[in-house]
Amino acid sequence: MNVDRLRDMSQKHTILITGASSGIGFDAARTLAQRGHTVYAAARRLEKMEALKADGVIPIQLDITKEKDIQNALETIRKSHQGVDILINNAGYGLYGAMEDTSLEDARYQFEVNLFGLARLTQLVLPHMREQSFGRIINTSSVGGKIYTPLGSWYHATKHALEGWSDCLRLEVAPFGIDVVIIEPGAIVTEFGDVMGGPMLERSGKGPYASMAQKMADTLEREMDKGGGSPPGVITNLMVKATESSRPKTRYANGKWAKPLLFMRRWLSDRAFDGIIKMMVR
Repeated sequence: MNVDRLRDMSQKHTILITGASSGIGFDAARTLAQRGHTVYAAARRLEKMEALKADGVIPIQLDITKEKDIQNALETIRKSHQGVDILINNAGYGLYGAMEDTSLEDARYQFEVNLFGLARLTQLVLPHMREQSFGRIINTSSVGGKIYTPLGSWYHATKHALEGWSDCLRLEVAPFGIDVVIIEPGAIVTEFGDVMGGPMLERSGKGPYASMAQKMADTLEREMDKGGGSPPGVITNLMVKATESSRPKTRYANGKWAKPLLFMRRWLSDRAFDGIIKMMVR
């Protein structure tokens, strides 16, 4: 294996991106394929990725919470390529609702999708990366991995965990020529708000948290679903940089509110930041 060739990021690589049936994942898969990479796009809904075939993307059915699906997806890649050079862990969803109203079963599934599933997939691609002394793990976290909002305790818990997990992994795999990069999107126009808002109101739309839940639902609709957020392409651009840079940053952030919120969280006290969030969700 020619390690120098692998480290030359002008060369094209075999990429696996999860959560590619819509939004950021769909856009990134298409763009990376158009740039000449071999891209495998994975998601539960195979039919949603049919349009990607026109750009040379290879769709794979994958439920990130199922060991058999993960094994089958990687075996499909190995039949044509030796393994995954660059893994983009993009699958995830937001579980919103008052902590008190959310069952532990739902909370555990949130962790299965947003953390444990991608961790298992990462475990299985690392041997190939170590063997060739090159690899890149790109994890889609969120500004929510550094900040917090009401009714998002379980979602933010997974993203805060992903941030710490990624930092530890970066140190562990660096000696093998493997980079770990974190992407932190802000408010992006995707299906994400719809997926969060409806279930959140089902859990907490009545009872003691009803007023807060309705305000949060209005904020999600305003910031994500009705043109208030940034287009997925701003995150695709970060993924391209993380993929093709010879020395990528450890973190990239973009999208509406991303950099201002991260700046405020870094420099404001907890109480001051609480006040900012309360003003945004009203």
